[in-house]
Amino acid sequence: MEQPSKKRKVINDFFKPISKRPSSEPVSLAPRHRLEEIPKQAFTTKETPVPGLTLLLNFIQPAEEQSILNFLNDSSKCTWRMDLSRRTMHFGGTYCVMPSKSEVSTKSKPEITQAPPMPEELEWLVQRMVDARVFPDKQRPQYCIVNEYTGNLGISAHTENFQFQEPVVGLSLLSACPMRFQELTESFDGSVRSWKAGKAEKTGRKVDVNTLGRSLLVMRGESRWSWQHEIVRSARGRGVGWKRVSLTFRYKPEGSKV
Repeated sequence: MEQPSKKRKVINDFFKPISKRPSSEPVSLAPRHRLEEIPKQAFTTKETPVPGLTLLLNFIQPAEEQSILNFLNDSSKCTWRMDLSRRTMHFGGTYCVMPSKSEVSTKSKPEITQAPPMPEELEWLVQRMVDARVFPDKQRPQYCIVNEYTGNLGISAHTENFQFQEPVVGLSLLSACPMRFQELTESFDGSVRSWKAGKAEKTGRKVDVNTLGRSLLVMRGESRWSWQHEIVRSARGRGVGWKRVSLTFRYKPEGSKV
């Protein structure tokens, strides 16, 4: 029978060494995310000559721009409106479907149609606008209208319906396009849908603001309430294949009718 060693033990004798893991077994470690590895949104803020009007350049990345376009052109999820000269799409609220040219002679009235709610596919974009303090978190936009401009297409001068609060925000995709702003003598509630925009009195002051692709146009203050904006109907400066898609985001308090 082996006798126990009488050698005095030290504290290290009470702890067994940790055996090394065989090299053939991979060690699985939880990934560490360094701050510099997380992409940062580095948009640039640009002031304009129009009071209260700001441009946020490069608000989204090219891949994000393409993902939005893919979503809008996915016929299983989105439906383009074809009753106007340009293609349009609505999320939130209602919109008017205009009668066809063949129906105009019968005095058909525009049809009020319910739009689908703001889609989940745009929630990341809404959140980015909230994070950038474009919209307050408690006033997230519930309404979005999409317009597609090609060739010489445009939209007449107007202000957004006054039931929508400020800001009114427009995201431009694809080709750059000048947006014309015209100063009014006073604030005037004349949206495209109201048919009253042409009655607004103007001071004669005009400012063209170039909206680049992937930029965000933010209208507050005077630019929101006292300046009309339009896309001039002209092919001038637009090359072959020119196309601009815009998404206009708006917030409406509960109880307002739109």
